[in-house]
Amino acid sequence: MKVVELDEKKLVGIRVVCPGDQYANEIPKASVMLRYRLGEIQKVIHPARLVGAFIVGDYSEEEDGYWVCVEVSEINEIPEGMVSLVVPKQKYAVITHKGPNHQIRSTYEQLHRWIDDHQFERIHRAWHLEISDEWGHDGINDIKVDLYDTIK
Repeated sequence: MKVVELDEKKLVGIRVVCPGDQYANEIPKASVMLRYRLGEIQKVIHPARLVGAFIVGDYSEEEDGYWVCVEVSEINEIPEGMVSLVVPKQKYAVITHKGPNHQIRSTYEQLHRWIDDHQFERIHRAWHLEISDEWGHDGINDIKVDLYDTIK
């Protein structure tokens, strides 16, 4: 586990909104769809890097959900059915999750304990990121993803 600061990220992709217990099923489907439609997105920085973004908790309808995206150098035209998002420069505590996507919650619990033990404060109402260079595949739930929890 480590602390990093990331510069602003401009993201374009697909927003997933569903009941909380369905995200483990719906996010992989959205990543497959995004991979299929990647050629429609302009100015992609790392075509092989998937960036997920979300805000912890239910604050507003606009903030609800999970954004399955790629990073772009500039937000121009957004393909039909896609969304864009700008995540400001932030500081994060980071851990890598390896294994089934439905076990990601236990990795987050480890990260949250580490944050508490090191006397950082989690920022719930900020964009949290999940960054992976391994895109999901149909029917495969084992993933390797870096979890970025926003802190101050």
